[in-house]
Amino acid sequence: MTTPDSGVPEDGPTAAAPGVVRGDRPGRGRRIDLLAVLSFVALGFWVTARLWLDPRNGVRDNRNDQAQFEWMMAHGARVVTHLAYPFHSDQMNVPEGVNLMANTSVLSVSIPLTPVTLAFGPRASFLLFLTVGMIATATAWYFLFSRVLVGSRGPAWLGAAFCAFAPAMISHANAHPNIVSQFVVPLIIWRTLRLGDSGRWLRNGVLLALVIVWQAFLNLEILLMTAIGLGVVVAVLAAGRTDLRRRAGTFLAGLGVAAAVAAALLAYPLYVQFFGPGAYEGLPRLIRGYSSDLASFVAYSRESLAGSPRTSEGLAKNPTEENSFFGWALVILVLALVWWLRRNLVVVSLAVLGLLFAVLSLGREVIFDGRETGVPSLWAPLEDLPILHSVVPTRWALAITPIIGLLLALGVERIRRLAVAHPAARPQIRYATVTVLAMALVPILPTPLPATHLNPVPGFVTSGAWRPYVAGGRSVVTLPLPDTNYTEPLRWAAATGLDMPLARGYFLGPDTRPHAEEHGAALFTAPPRPTSSFFSVVRRAGAVPPITPQSRVNAVDDLRYWRAGVVILGPHRNADALRRAMTELTGIEPVFTGGVWVWDVRPLTK
Repeated sequence: MTTPDSGVPEDGPTAAAPGVVRGDRPGRGRRIDLLAVLSFVALGFWVTARLWLDPRNGVRDNRNDQAQFEWMMAHGARVVTHLAYPFHSDQMNVPEGVNLMANTSVLSVSIPLTPVTLAFGPRASFLLFLTVGMIATATAWYFLFSRVLVGSRGPAWLGAAFCAFAPAMISHANAHPNIVSQFVVPLIIWRTLRLGDSGRWLRNGVLLALVIVWQAFLNLEILLMTAIGLGVVVAVLAAGRTDLRRRAGTFLAGLGVAAAVAAALLAYPLYVQFFGPGAYEGLPRLIRGYSSDLASFVAYSRESLAGSPRTSEGLAKNPTEENSFFGWALVILVLALVWWLRRNLVVVSLAVLGLLFAVLSLGREVIFDGRETGVPSLWAPLEDLPILHSVVPTRWALAITPIIGLLLALGVERIRRLAVAHPAARPQIRYATVTVLAMALVPILPTPLPATHLNPVPGFVTSGAWRPYVAGGRSVVTLPLPDTNYTEPLRWAAATGLDMPLARGYFLGPDTRPHAEEHGAALFTAPPRPTSSFFSVVRRAGAVPPITPQSRVNAVDDLRYWRAGVVILGPHRNADALRRAMTELTGIEPVFTGGVWVWDVRPLTK
């Protein structure tokens, strides 16, 4: 039976031994579990198939973030092999370095994957992270649903598959492995639900703290959303159920232990993140303007079976942020499920939570079909608050995906019980269920991620020919200098195990310019210097601007600031202009070797 206001089976796993699903023979149940996990494996490799089939391929729609994550995977390996300081690195953005706690350093994954990185390279560990992250996420939701929240394997499989492979997740699979890897979230939910167990508040509190810390080193945005979601659901359930309030003392004791242990373990890393070198004060206002278009909720993502770039055009900032694309049919189905199950307190709390996340994702002003409406959203007075000023608003809609996944599982479980109770109507019930689910879910089935060939790492880098130039703490300056638009050098550095130190880079760091409009807010690279700005112009225009004596002075000053030992230029569509510009600035003729042009600038930077 199901309690009328909780949605949790009374005779299910929460009332029996953990991990037992009532009504299934043990052998048959294990086979179903195995088939469920294998189906998730198949889906994970289906989504990433084009990346696995050709080792030259990279994520077409987000090569820059792939390069950054390859660099991060190499950093995790370097922490193990060189005992490098994990929270800051001097191997990018010489001489200031990068605050890695304030960036997506994914230490809880990059460090365990060190053997893969060392044996097969950072691209392999990135791809394994991306693929296994989705598979593990689906698996974790499946066991939480089947053992704790729903109690049946079939509905649990449907809900878990949606949680891991919904349009928003496939959108972020474009080189955001830290976001699609949400396998710790079900563990946090599970351990939170166990806090009320009598006599185990200390043990359960410590276990919850450990999974919280694990998620903190994977993605803090997802941790924040999980905490808010659990807070809302627990508060609603506590208000509506007397039996849960009786366990409040034990629950709060365990929660206090979890908070204390997690705070102790995270105190120093979070201090580095918010107050250490390279810390910044929130995202720039432009990025905080990334919101969900109200029309996107009923549109189809470009990576869905029914979607294309045309169906999502103008409704998302880029292909990786299609967080709110569900399609008309699914939106209608979810509304119908909420109405049908409205006497279920869990469903009511999930509906309230989903609505809250949807409203927050609208950003500071409601946008409809690409047009500003002038209507302020709930997010407007919140976006400048500490912590919240580091959240991309549209990602609140990402948290709606697991809510819908659980609603689908609860709905199908209710239908299953109806079919059991009314055997004469079972064929009609099954036919109607399959038809409705197909109409809602088939259009949003995932398609393989688009891929593109990446340029091979130049022989000058792989051979180690750069090493004599960086002796004595010098760096490698690349043309163009790496930033949010050009990240190839991060892949090169990752291929060397980060032995090759780079000037500038692609990372989040503070805008330290004295007269910057948002002084202290994050930039996606280092603050511009005269020479980096000069080469940005050359890269975009493909022509060399007039070079003045001051330009030459600035170039020498900047090369000294970057501690440059060598400047290298790899394949680039505007390579001729970049080569002429560097030669005229320094008066040094380059040498072509190992697939790159090389300027030995050590005489200039003594």
